[in-house]
Amino acid sequence: MPVSKLGWAPTQEYYDCRYKVLREPLGFERGAEILSDDIDAIHAWILDDGQTVAVGRAHLIPEDSDGSQADHAGPGAALCPAFGPLSSNEFRPAIQIRQMGTLASHRRKGYAAEVLRLLEENSKSILGAKAGFLQARELAIPFYESQGWEIIDEPYDIAGIGPHRSMMKRIG
Repeated sequence: MPVSKLGWAPTQEYYDCRYKVLREPLGFERGAEILSDDIDAIHAWILDDGQTVAVGRAHLIPEDSDGSQADHAGPGAALCPAFGPLSSNEFRPAIQIRQMGTLASHRRKGYAAEVLRLLEENSKSILGAKAGFLQARELAIPFYESQGWEIIDEPYDIAGIGPHRSMMKRIG
């Protein structure tokens, strides 16, 4: 399973998978799948018969950040809320998992679990992460819970995307 190191620029095929799963179904224009700090993130993806079918990324949350940020790099991006536990240094260094997705035709094969495992392991070994944070769409919450992630807040809505819950996991 491919995993990038910091400084890797995602390929068009990688972005195509991300767009098809996460942005196109919501009516977003191309480009909304690209994040401005993708080159500073660790990426993991699954290939099936040469096709990218599952993707995900993790980035280090800066020491002076509470994790709040724009949902995507394009215009009109919604603001994602802060992660409350980051007010404590107990969880730093911390990473955020973002842009996890698997093509509908390839779900239920363990691909998302493998991408998440790779991101967690590499975030710990490369970035020294102690904890991970993410903002899960409601439909994805049972998956993340099955992987040891815990809900840490009340439900909230990300404009244009839908209901979410923030989650965390100690990884280091």
